[in-house]
Amino acid sequence: MIMLPRAILFDLDDTILQAHDRADAAWLVVCEELAAELQPLSPVQVAEAAGAFARHFWADADRHRRGRLQLAATRREIVMGSFAALAQAGHTVPSIEVARHLADRYSAYRDEHTRLFPDAHQVVDTLKGLGLLLALVTNGAGDAQRAKIERFDLARRFDHIQIEGEQGFGKPDERAYTHAMRSLGVEAREAWIVGDNLEWEVAAPQRLGIYAIWRDTTGKGLPLETTVRPDRIIRSLSELLPRTRASGAGFSGQREGTVI
Repeated sequence: MIMLPRAILFDLDDTILQAHDRADAAWLVVCEELAAELQPLSPVQVAEAAGAFARHFWADADRHRRGRLQLAATRREIVMGSFAALAQAGHTVPSIEVARHLADRYSAYRDEHTRLFPDAHQVVDTLKGLGLLLALVTNGAGDAQRAKIERFDLARRFDHIQIEGEQGFGKPDERAYTHAMRSLGVEAREAWIVGDNLEWEVAAPQRLGIYAIWRDTTGKGLPLETTVRPDRIIRSLSELLPRTRASGAGFSGQREGTVI
């Protein structure tokens, strides 16, 4: 049984919100929507090219940092890059206007299909009711992330909201964690962090002494090639909530007496 901490830092996308787990499927959907504009290429050809170029783009840390702060422009860059790759392979590709339309439709589609995990509000509200201090620490552009926070009624549920684009630094920069903890008035030994990214929410915060919980949203387990070892792995946010003791007694509302 594990004692609850004084504070928990939560990631946003793919931790509280279902956001990025079906990128390839999303490319195919929007390519099928715009099939007439993409001719003579098929939706499958364009979706596969866009998905491959996107994976290559996001794999680079510097591009990732730049791209997530200018997401709409980055998606246009990804589509243009995928069209260039198709042209180099000898295919006739659509115009720049079509490329921009495809990228913008993809961005809109991802926004439309972002959802709150079903247990998110209940888990956050329960933890807050137990007296824990809660921070939402997310990378990305200020306007885009702030819009999601407002859309899903998250702002009032957290004691501290920290967005990379507003703050000027983000995970895995050490300042992202130390600033959040300082804002809550806690030390690393008193804090947990919960998120889906093994570098941002596990390896980097562990170096500071934060207890790191990895959310395995897909249920596939740790990648075989990783050397990162989370302090704990969960599938759902509900696993963070205290459980009733084996004796049948209810759990205490005090942090010192609350176990999970």
